[in-house]
Amino acid sequence: MQADLSKAQWRTSRFSGNGASCVEVAVLRGRDAGVANKAGEEFVVAVRDTKNRDREPQVYTLPEWDAFLAGVAEGDFSTASLIADYQDVTAR
Repeated sequence: MQADLSKAQWRTSRFSGNGASCVEVAVLRGRDAGVANKAGEEFVVAVRDTKNRDREPQVYTLPEWDAFLAGVAEGDFSTASLIADYQDVTAR
């Protein structure tokens, strides 16, 4: 099932600089997302790579997206946190 992105209004972060390494997000109706297990959702968030716009986007429910953003706000996905976690795992 291919996503219907014809109505998507993609946004990039104002922090993405020149756009060389950023993602775009758009809100879609769940039935248009092209993901069977998300079709029952009223709205979903689609995420895609600006350099590969032809690839199928990642799709998240609003609660999944909100949980991710809360983790970002708390620093769970900072570069330092990710590297520290990687070093912990590889040191075992």
